[in-house]
Amino acid sequence: MSNLYDAIIVGGGPAGLSAAIYLARAKFSVLVIEKEKIGGQITITSEVVNYPGILQTSGQELTEAMRQQAQNFGAEFLLATVKGINLKEPVKKIITDKGEFSSIGIVLATGSHPRKLGFPGEKEFQGHGVAYCATCDGEFFTGKDIFVIGGGFAAAEEAVFLTKYARKVTIIVREEDFTCAKQVSDKAKNHPNIEVHYNTEIIEAKGNHQLEQATFKNNATGETWSYHAEANNTFGIFVFAGYEPATEIFKNQVELNNYGNLIVDQNQKTNLDGVYGAGDVCVKELRQVVTAVSDGATAATSLEKYIPNIVTALKLSPKKIKIKEAVQTSKETSENDDSFITPKIKQQLAPIFAKLEKQLIIKCSLDHSKLAGEIKSFIEEFTTLSDKLSYQFEESNSSPAMRFYDENNNYLNISYHAVPGGHEFNSFVIAIYNAVGPKQPLDTQIINEIKQINKPTNIKVVVSLSCTMCPDVVMASQRIAIENNNVDAHVFDLAHFPELKEQYQIMSVPCMIINDQDVYFGKKDIQQVIEIIKK
Repeated sequence: MSNLYDAIIVGGGPAGLSAAIYLARAKFSVLVIEKEKIGGQITITSEVVNYPGILQTSGQELTEAMRQQAQNFGAEFLLATVKGINLKEPVKKIITDKGEFSSIGIVLATGSHPRKLGFPGEKEFQGHGVAYCATCDGEFFTGKDIFVIGGGFAAAEEAVFLTKYARKVTIIVREEDFTCAKQVSDKAKNHPNIEVHYNTEIIEAKGNHQLEQATFKNNATGETWSYHAEANNTFGIFVFAGYEPATEIFKNQVELNNYGNLIVDQNQKTNLDGVYGAGDVCVKELRQVVTAVSDGATAATSLEKYIPNIVTALKLSPKKIKIKEAVQTSKETSENDDSFITPKIKQQLAPIFAKLEKQLIIKCSLDHSKLAGEIKSFIEEFTTLSDKLSYQFEESNSSPAMRFYDENNNYLNISYHAVPGGHEFNSFVIAIYNAVGPKQPLDTQIINEIKQINKPTNIKVVVSLSCTMCPDVVMASQRIAIENNNVDAHVFDLAHFPELKEQYQIMSVPCMIINDQDVYFGKKDIQQVIEIIKK
């Protein structure tokens, strides 16, 4: 079994990363499979101040250090969606959209995902006023009133963040008080631009094409009251109503409690041999980064005793761990350099671009706008990273764009109306990797479904560079376009195309527009995009 690992960790948050560090350091071959983004939910937290030994950091910085640590010990990482899982045999099998993998031990560290409340109007106005990510969508509500629904950590922290944009923030808390740490809730309570309503819940949201009215109820007094937006204006509703465990894929194989959380013992073992749980997906009193890391370490050290016994008993030959030599960080570029790409990123890209199989020509249509100047500077620098990359500039009266062409001058169905910085930098690199080879592995069934698309389909993915959910939709759309010439995928940075915001009344990203008519909001994987195209 070429894809047999000592252990597979499902989930790349702090719990999964901790397990990877401990297992890889103990010389076990480890594969971490993450659906969305390495780091998990904590990556959207701008300030972490209670992790022992670290005075202050961000969730992104903390988990990136964990990932690097695990990788240095030899752990492997795969961004993929788990489609099926068999946990009951001695050799566990995991089926993903990138292929099938096997292991002797499993750590389930799938975490949790934001809970939707289901109030009337929530689904109808998602993307038109109802949002779930302050970092992604806060800017759309500059100068407008915002309601934050929830009384936990995320609600309190994000409410303070949203004051950067909002005229006023009102927090709707169902309980008598906030349920998070006092230090966090006090920042919201004491903020001059925040008002808090306790014992209150949202009943309904209404409007024509965008939010115009919301109704609330005080459950202590029974009083119902409404908010009405000013004429020709709108407002925002940000929902932070807690999380639910992500156990759907394995709920029929392991024991869960009534809330859907994984039941584990003191060693983080589930009811199945070789299957361990870690982090927020488990039954536990305290859900913090520090407890997630503890769970991961405990699960890993328990597996260290289990794996060798199974290898010996079944005469298995799992993969051997491979540890890459650490590369010294270059100091050629100073901190004041205006370059887009840091020496560290260049080092990370080098082994990826060394695998490119064919030439890629990036043709840039440029006018005299600021965006055109940024595209020109970016692509001149970016194409120096590989001799497989080149560019061509041409003057144009249309909006600036970068388009991918192969070495025979064939258009590859990918266009960028943006400088792919921020969260879109990785998707840009992956688009190149998939466009000219060797390509990321993709499930055969999904490839066949893509090939069956027989109608011309133009996809516009409208993003903001700060959006953490946008790259998923971008990468899914681009991969479909690469595999089928009937599909043309365009990426637009909304900051440079306000006319799109007005035309499609975009109040949230990612926003996917099919054939300039049908509009879809929210994070989507490749299977979901395929289903939308088929409609």
